Amino acid sequence: MNELLRRTARHRGAAAGLAVLAVMVLAAALAPVLATHDPFVQSLDEGLTGPTAAHWLGQDKFGRDVFSRLLHGARLSLAVGIGTVSISLAIGLIAGSLAGFLGGWADRVFTSTCDVLLAFPGILLAIGIAAVRGPSFGNVLFALSVLGWVGYARVIRAQVLKVKAMEFVESARAVGAPPSRMLLTHILPNALSPILVEATFGVARAIVAEAGLSFLGLGVAAPAASWGSMIGEGRHFLFVAPHLVTAPGAAILLTVMAFNFVGDGLRDALDVREDMR
Repeated sequence: MNELLRRTARHRGAAAGLAVLAVMVLAAALAPVLATHDPFVQSLDEGLTGPTAAHWLGQDKFGRDVFSRLLHGARLSLAVGIGTVSISLAIGLIAGSLAGFLGGWADRVFTSTCDVLLAFPGILLAIGIAAVRGPSFGNVLFALSVLGWVGYARVIRAQVLKVKAMEFVESARAVGAPPSRMLLTHILPNALSPILVEATFGVARAIVAEAGLSFLGLGVAAPAASWGSMIGEGRHFLFVAPHLVTAPGAAILLTVMAFNFVGDGLRDALDVREDMR
């Protein structure tokens, strides 16, 4: 793991991405300490005020401090991104590895299921699920994970099929290694490189998807702050108070670019050249 981090850090873009992510994660973790104001306290007579010495990024329409809400929004947006990928990766890893290893009817059922699920537009299905189930953190995770696991499962299935045909796996089978040991000890450790890269990009996609749901009012219920909901609330005042949109928009941009840069660095470090799709 240390060697992998060193290889990734040698990639200039990945090093910059890791630095940005470190700052973002630290700011999110220390949000209650770093926040200059209570993110939920309103001051209606100061609504839409621009940046000042007391409010570094200005105030929203309710007079709430934008900087403090941005910090607390980082906790939610990062949690959704990492949580969605964790759930999708766990499901995809189990389904894809079993389909690739067992083959036969299990692989056919898996392939047919993936084909059916991929017929649905992901973001539209997530919007529909979130609209039916209502805005909440758990519902956002559920909506984004319903189809999110399919991509990871297809990648790991392809890798398992590739590694399963290699000579060292055939040798393990020849000496009588049980199937579970072959899968867990010999195949999966050698098939995870592309899935790690895909997961890194997946966090960025999940953050953008959560922002889209929150922008539409289908994310976490108010008054909780997320970057997408902050943009959704500020879009009505774009010309009179552009700071309401600029700050969370810049946070999403920096975070997504950082994850993408780290993903590029991981891809180079792990020498993942093939198309993961």
